[in-house]
Amino acid sequence: MHAPSSDVGGPASTDETADGPPAQPHRFPRVTSFRARRSTLSPAQQQTWDRLWPELGIYARDEHSRPVVDLDTEAWFGRSAPLILEIGSGTGTSTLAMAQAEPDLDVIAVEVYRKGLAQLLSAIDRTMSTSAPVTNLRMVRGDGVDVLEHMFGSQTLTGVRVFFPDPWPKSRHHKRRLLQPATIALIADRLRPGGILHAATDHLGYAEYIAEVGDAEPLLRRVKMTDDIPISVARPVTKYQRKALAGTEVAELVWEKRP
Repeated sequence: MHAPSSDVGGPASTDETADGPPAQPHRFPRVTSFRARRSTLSPAQQQTWDRLWPELGIYARDEHSRPVVDLDTEAWFGRSAPLILEIGSGTGTSTLAMAQAEPDLDVIAVEVYRKGLAQLLSAIDRTMSTSAPVTNLRMVRGDGVDVLEHMFGSQTLTGVRVFFPDPWPKSRHHKRRLLQPATIALIADRLRPGGILHAATDHLGYAEYIAEVGDAEPLLRRVKMTDDIPISVARPVTKYQRKALAGTEVAELVWEKRP
């Protein structure tokens, strides 16, 4: 089993592409496809989207399908802070919890599905009336590799998180997987020295593949979750994991970029 996350890129259903530009090929190609999903927002979600998305969210590509290049994160967040990129944030449950736990870090969640981003926006909105509003979280709608390639330069990220990417379990579909050698190399380049790649999966075969690919990347070295590292790897247990993964072991894989 795997979580409904979103590391894929390519033609989506009409519902998923109506409000934004499509993903485009990049220099780190994967053969990918969206799974058709209904993404109609509730009236409340649509109101929250209209109000908050212009401030907290952007598309990876503009209306002409041109990539957004060299994202100015300091202007977007209004401060300079260590930057975390989460690829495939889904509904954002873990994203929000980890951002709340580390207010000194700035977090950018990347997701292709608008429904998930809308749920995260609504969750952020609910914190605004509390004593601890979440202000260190932003969102990008687009393909994760596209975002890594164009929006961030070398050695700009303190951490990259990839939780429950689609394992594409059939052998003929393995080329669709997000975490392949070229993508791991791209992530390693974007990490600062000492930066962290944290991946989690409940699929044994994919876990073994990710471990092999990550260990083969010369810029990375495997570390333990108990080591002294610059970001938290205490990933919260989501409702999905409690319900669907009962009795299933989750592999937590962590690498540090070599100095």
